[in-house]
Amino acid sequence: MSLNPKVSTSRAGNEKQPVAAPLSRMLRIRHQVAQPVTAAFLAGGVAGAVSRTVVSPLERLKILYQIQSVGREEYKMSVGKGLMKMWREEGWRGLMRGNGTNCVRIIPYSAVQFGSYNLYKKAVEPYPGSDLSAPKRLLCGGMAGITSVTVTYPLDIVRTRLSIQSASFAALGSEARKALPGMWGTMVSMYKNEGGISALYRGIIPTVAGVAPYVGLNFMTYESVRKYFTPEGEKNPSAIRKLGAGAVSGAFAQTCTYPFDVLRRRFQINTMSGLGYQYKSIWDAIKSIVAQEGLRGMYKGIVPNLLKVAPSMASSWLSFEMTRDFLIGLEDDEK
Repeated sequence: MSLNPKVSTSRAGNEKQPVAAPLSRMLRIRHQVAQPVTAAFLAGGVAGAVSRTVVSPLERLKILYQIQSVGREEYKMSVGKGLMKMWREEGWRGLMRGNGTNCVRIIPYSAVQFGSYNLYKKAVEPYPGSDLSAPKRLLCGGMAGITSVTVTYPLDIVRTRLSIQSASFAALGSEARKALPGMWGTMVSMYKNEGGISALYRGIIPTVAGVAPYVGLNFMTYESVRKYFTPEGEKNPSAIRKLGAGAVSGAFAQTCTYPFDVLRRRFQINTMSGLGYQYKSIWDAIKSIVAQEGLRGMYKGIVPNLLKVAPSMASSWLSFEMTRDFLIGLEDDEK
């Protein structure tokens, strides 16, 4: 019996080839995922899903407060009573209504926001890894906010419709709540019946006007507070301090820009049967709200909003940093 080393070597080579190729591809994927911008993009998606699910009932209650005007008082009550009303009338699904759509929206929204922020930071930093000044952080955050909201706005307006269509507003009538369409059905209905693509972007101007400064203030404040909370001689603060920095930054940014959020919600239902406000412009909306509801009308829903901001932004920033650091660490594991 003769042995042919060439055939054996060839076979050995053929056996090794299928193992080597996937291994090489896996290393390339890990290298790409570990890049700062890619890691920030993926970690941003995780952060968005975590933060919004944690505070979904308060998010829906905030929207129900925002879209009420004079004469509509079904949800003119405390936060606790409002949550109990949703629980009694709609159960657990009522508390979480719109959260699926919100997560579908927030994952790409948050991913684009964090990813583009890191991209814009790289574009304006004097040298790689340098600290940016507060105005530059504000600018990069504002640009990231505009980018993310433009990409995902149709999902946001559909989420608003889903959040209110099952609520017990007398103006909606009982028929409106018998057969509730889902995310895709609502989007198609708006496209067909309310003006095409423009219907899916209704209210985007006040949204961008509010989101750009909000995101800018959020990023700027978080990085400043995070630095302040970092003990001297250490590179990073503890998880508890990161949670605190996230809560402070979110509350500050939300309070400064909240009236734009109210305008956004009002415009998103401007043509909705029963609840349409028929505002002609942003200025007309501001005048109407202040005249009919007072200055407080511009801050409707801010209490549940601030109650949700602390856990939302705290969990968002913490989960973002943990996920990003894990992904960036994948490249170190290779070495």
